[in-house]
Amino acid sequence: EEKFAKGLKKQDFVHGNYAYHKPSKEQKEDLDEFPPYEFEVDAGEELFNTPFANGKSYKSCFGSAKIKNQYPKYDTKRNEVVTIEQAINECRTANGEKPLKWNKGPMAQISAYISVQSRGQKVDVKIPSKKAAQAYERGKEIYYSKRGYLNNSCATCHVQGAGQRVRTEQLSPLLGATTNYPTYRIKWQGIGTLHRRLTGCYRDQGMKPLKSQSAELKELEYFMTYMSNGLEYFGPDTRK
Repeated sequence: EEKFAKGLKKQDFVHGNYAYHKPSKEQKEDLDEFPPYEFEVDAGEELFNTPFANGKSYKSCFGSAKIKNQYPKYDTKRNEVVTIEQAINECRTANGEKPLKWNKGPMAQISAYISVQSRGQKVDVKIPSKKAAQAYERGKEIYYSKRGYLNNSCATCHVQGAGQRVRTEQLSPLLGATTNYPTYRIKWQGIGTLHRRLTGCYRDQGMKPLKSQSAELKELEYFMTYMSNGLEYFGPDTRK
């Protein structure tokens, strides 16, 4: 952190490279006057509160939308990492509804509404068992393993390269990387989940992407989110 984050507080890292790249921060502040994700969050609110065909709703599963800090979690009975998007679809199928597509559209909108309602909650990922620790280590290994024709890893850019300039931008750090998802990317012209971003990053680096909500990608999310423990959630946000 010291090489590029002088004078910043830990919580500032929820803003990614906007925290220390002034031109990008100024552009973002202009966008935030009329957040481009606002209508998608409104759509997510309506979806969250609309009853299923059986009369129940997401509230029947979760109680409220203020649940962001409960995910991702390691389910010790099932011995797997469970993400918020997975929990949303499991709520649907348990109530006789078809699952949603993982990365954008209604899934991202519902998840974004949950994020807005959960702002101020702190990241609090727990490692409750030996198998959970193994899942964390597998996620860490994925993050640091080099692959693809560019022979890069996630860490190449966001640990060793954090703060360094690539073209007109500076690379964001691992710290805080998951706190703003789902997020609105100008490139996408819409809201997308963390797994959408991760699979896109894999493709950009010449790697074969892991499938959204696969065990591997969930464990990667588990590791990444754990590394931001103590930071407040700040999603959705706007990114390029």
